[in-house]
Amino acid sequence: MSADTTLAFDASCHIFSGCGFPAPGLHTFLYKPMFEVAGFEFTKPMLLALLSSLVIVAFFWAAFNKPKLVPGKVQMIGEAGYDFVRRGIVYEIIGKKDGEKYVPLMVSLFFFVWIMNVWSIVPLAQFPVPSLIAFPAGLALIVYVLWVSLTFKKHGWTGAWKNITGYDKSLGWVLPLVVVIEFFSNLVIRPFTHAVRLFANMFAGHLLIVMFTLASWYLMNGIGIAYGTVSFVMVLVMTVFELFIQAVQAYVFVLLASSYIQGALAKSH
Repeated sequence: MSADTTLAFDASCHIFSGCGFPAPGLHTFLYKPMFEVAGFEFTKPMLLALLSSLVIVAFFWAAFNKPKLVPGKVQMIGEAGYDFVRRGIVYEIIGKKDGEKYVPLMVSLFFFVWIMNVWSIVPLAQFPVPSLIAFPAGLALIVYVLWVSLTFKKHGWTGAWKNITGYDKSLGWVLPLVVVIEFFSNLVIRPFTHAVRLFANMFAGHLLIVMFTLASWYLMNGIGIAYGTVSFVMVLVMTVFELFIQAVQAYVFVLLASSYIQGALAKSH
């Protein structure tokens, strides 16, 4: 099976025709470079990530370039999306006073993650960019660096380490154990889980949709048509469900990012 496209397989391969089911695997997530610029190779997922940025910039430019007192449809949608992240996530987690300066970042993260997820159900694109670990890892790294830098800026060298390790003398003899657990939890496990949560959901969702899509075609032969129809219905069901998961994962990613920043700004761990 070629890695050029996700659904590249022998179109004549059906059940009862002597060929096995072309099960999707890791090759489903591998793409050969489409072109090269100055020695830098561009793959389909990279182009979709770049296109996501352009779509977001173009949309918000159209929405707020010339704002009106009585907003039009595009401005209204833009304001609703911006306000949802600002009031529904940032203000709720960080607070209005401290959180206002981080609203642009969180809005950007939310829509960037969401649009990259949505590509999985867009014809011709049909691939969720965060299903490749490099993309959610890069975004999680941005949040991680911001969290660490804010922690040291807010609390100083000693206070920051107390914040990160949960240092509290009142814990008594369990303090060393708590310090070790909190240290690894915050500096190692936290950024890892932040990235993997998004990656795993997009990876699994895409794999399921591809599997049922391939199964629908593979079963379209003889009595297998009845099963193929059921498989196709599952494609539709999984696609609708994936729409919900895509939005939820963008929400959760920004929710966690906001909670990390709130923890960095808090007076105590």
